[in-house]
Formats: sequence, structure tokens, C-alpha cells
Amino acid sequence: MINFGQIYEGWKNKLVPSSHMKNFIELTSKYRTDVCLKCEHHSENRKKKDHTYKTIRPDHHCVSCGCTLSAKTRCLSCSCPLSKWLEAITPEQEEQLNKEMANEKE
Repeated sequence: MINFGQIYEGWKNKLVPSSHMKNFIELTSKYRTDVCLKCEHHSENRKKKDHTYKTIRPDHHCVSCGCTLSAKTRCLSCSCPLSKWLEAITPEQEEQLNKEMANEKE
């Protein structure tokens, strides 16, 4: 099932991360990207291993879940569908954090 909230979160954290969370998001993404780069389901690894795998997508993506990795790895409430890495915060914790940051801006 597609979780549009998590897709939005990943792209938001990639394009306009909150200043409070920017370093944490980037460290989390770096760790996750390192894991993904070694995974057989990474699109580049699949192309090298399985010459029948073809895609017109220009991005690095997971061939298992289909997600663009540059955004998926920045989604703090996301986990790898293959359990190679877990969520950094729960959706509830993220919602609470967003509320607190919004209150600080007021």
C-alpha cells in the first residue's frame, strides 16, 4: 500500500529540510544510502547483476519497493521494506516534533 504521507515527508526532507533536523536527516540518509548501495535491490546493482533488468528511470531506486532512494532515505518515519534499516522516528513522534517546531515559530 502506498503511503503518500511518507512519500511527501521524504521529498520535503530532501528539498526543504527543517533547520532543526537538517543534520539528523543528512546523517540518517548517509547511513541508509550506504546500506542501500550494498543491496542487491539497488537499481544500479540490479543492472550490473541481471542484464535483463531494464529501466528508463534516471534515479537510483529500490527495485523491491520502487522508491527513489534520495527521498526514501530521508523519510525519518520510513523503514526499508526488506528490513535493512528501520524508521528513525515513529510517525507519531514526527507529528509531535512538527507541532513543537510550529509552536516555536509563533
